[in-house]
Amino acid sequence: QVQLVESGGGLVQPGGSLSLSCAASGRIFSINVMDWYRQAPGKERELVSSITSDHSTKYADSVKGRFTISRDNAKNLATLQMDSLKPEDTAVYYCHARIRPRFVTWENDYWGQGTQVTVSS
Repeated sequence: QVQLVESGGGLVQPGGSLSLSCAASGRIFSINVMDWYRQAPGKERELVSSITSDHSTKYADSVKGRFTISRDNAKNLATLQMDSLKPEDTAVYYCHARIRPRFVTWENDYWGQGTQVTVSS
């Protein structure tokens, strides 16, 4: 069984920083892309940033220059460093990964449980 576990959310003042981590564990053969999504109250879930196995990255326009995604393939770990946080970054952040489990030839989508990020003074 494969699971994603997130950590690192919390309350921070505007202009502050937080780092989110997503650890994949279980019977994993390979991990394709790892993403961070977020969902604010009353809004749809949106893609924040993604990183492929060869470390190619993408960012939403709203976070470019402020957020940095990284990945440690040996540890099956993705990290989202969030700097210069704004109140509009407040949301539940979800980790997503497309993973090929061991003993199968296809990939599945997996989601973490979500972690709250609140930016407020």
